[in-house]
Amino acid sequence: MIRLSYIVLIGIALVCVLAEEFYSDQYDNVDISRILQNDKLREEYYNCYMETGPCPTEDAKYFQEEGKREFYVYYENQYIRNFLYLILEVQSEVMQTNCKKCNERQKEMYAETTKWYTQNQPEKWEALMAKSVEDMKKKNAALKLLK
Repeated sequence: MIRLSYIVLIGIALVCVLAEEFYSDQYDNVDISRILQNDKLREEYYNCYMETGPCPTEDAKYFQEEGKREFYVYYENQYIRNFLYLILEVQSEVMQTNCKKCNERQKEMYAETTKWYTQNQPEKWEALMAKSVEDMKKKNAALKLLK
């Protein structure tokens, strides 16, 4: 009986270790092509992420400052809940890990965004990458303080 318990315990541990962690698929239906082709909207998201301009909504601005508020973005006659949260919260990690925790749709979106910026605005892509590195350094420093 004890041997069976150990086998079950080892099996559970293996499942936990081998289970892959992925980002939520909540925003997989966002049409990233439309955002990239819409100069005004693309610039608003870029400036919000870079913290160089206002965010598209007041709630987004609050989130940028406070870091934890849920909000909605009105786009294409619909509200997109927490899309800016996704951009602000995980974008740095996505860039640093080359979308390691992404599902196939998210990898396509990341590849499309990367391709668009590197072909059309490479200087902005470099700025995005530099900010993502800085954000990850801050996040890692904060995690070290908690340990």
